[in-house]
Amino acid sequence: MTPMTNQPPSPSAEPRHWNEVPCAPPPGAVLGHIGKLADGSVTMAEITESAESKGSGVFRYLLLRSASDVRAYVNRCAHFGVPLAARQDLLKFQPHVRITCNVHYAHYRWSDGLCTAGDCEGESLLAIPVAVDADGTIRIAP
Repeated sequence: MTPMTNQPPSPSAEPRHWNEVPCAPPPGAVLGHIGKLADGSVTMAEITESAESKGSGVFRYLLLRSASDVRAYVNRCAHFGVPLAARQDLLKFQPHVRITCNVHYAHYRWSDGLCTAGDCEGESLLAIPVAVDADGTIRIAP
């Protein structure tokens, strides 16, 4: 019997947390500004790794705003791992209620990212913990 080790998941393994997604930025990274998000909006955004970082690629995420509450999710369908939409104007959502995957039409609750209808029912979007600074800057929380 082989002893268990604390090795990171293989690259082909599905991420279970936001920080396991390739190119995930570190805690403290700026994701946006609350003043640029309309109430009831979902905004697609991305962070491109710099040449100085250890890898290269893009980290795609969604910012959701309900009054002063801001939520962030990795822009990755729990069913198939693709972005929920190819472009902002194609993103389907019902303000303050749900987000819908444009590819498989899975419905995710706004409040916690849980899939309530579709092929991934019971699974969730990967939530990114966020904090809003006094000046409105949205950062990944530690």
